[in-house]
Amino acid sequence: MNFLSHYYFDRTSDDAYVVMGTVLPDLIKNASKEANLYPQKNEFLFKGNPDEESLLMGWKRHLAVDLLFHSSAFFLEKTTALKQLIKPIVEDTAVRPSFLAHIGLELLLDHLLVEQNLIQVNHFYDKLEKVKKDSLSDFLEHCKLKNPEIFFGFLTKFISSKYLLSYQKLENISYALNRICMRVWPETLSERQLNLLTLELGIFKAVLQKDFMEIFEEIEKKLI
Repeated sequence: MNFLSHYYFDRTSDDAYVVMGTVLPDLIKNASKEANLYPQKNEFLFKGNPDEESLLMGWKRHLAVDLLFHSSAFFLEKTTALKQLIKPIVEDTAVRPSFLAHIGLELLLDHLLVEQNLIQVNHFYDKLEKVKKDSLSDFLEHCKLKNPEIFFGFLTKFISSKYLLSYQKLENISYALNRICMRVWPETLSERQLNLLTLELGIFKAVLQKDFMEIFEEIEKKLI
């Protein structure tokens, strides 16, 4: 799941550190794809510090949500359907349609949460801003994150740009997907391909919006 879908499960939490923890694994990967952190394997390092304990709690919830999501029948069914729609668009490129369908589904879930007013994006950013840099820095030091200045530079831009607000428009989902593909393959989708992708995402969204909340309800029950 993507940032806003992870936030959905803790949207009512008053603990900004839990909220930061729920999206921290993806923030770190976006800042540095080489970074591999496993704080859940050394929980004793964070004991006695409430901020770090909350960050770890959020981190573990992120892992639990992703495991439940990616192993669900919903994920398999929806990615298979979306893959068939977008396969003709990328058939002459290096882009794997299965990869695009996977990320596309996650971004569409974020889009629908925002569009249907099920989460408030500005509230999400407000909570991230409340996290003290010193506490987060201590947590990442215990995780042995290399070059933390790269991460904090990314985090500052992530919060200040409020980029996730752009997910309100479907064409921005296509743009985001293209940017993600560019990290994996040097080739980018053409303007025509992006327009076709937006069209197919719109067709898929019309079906997805009928039952998309089922996966959130399913995960929420299992988390409890």
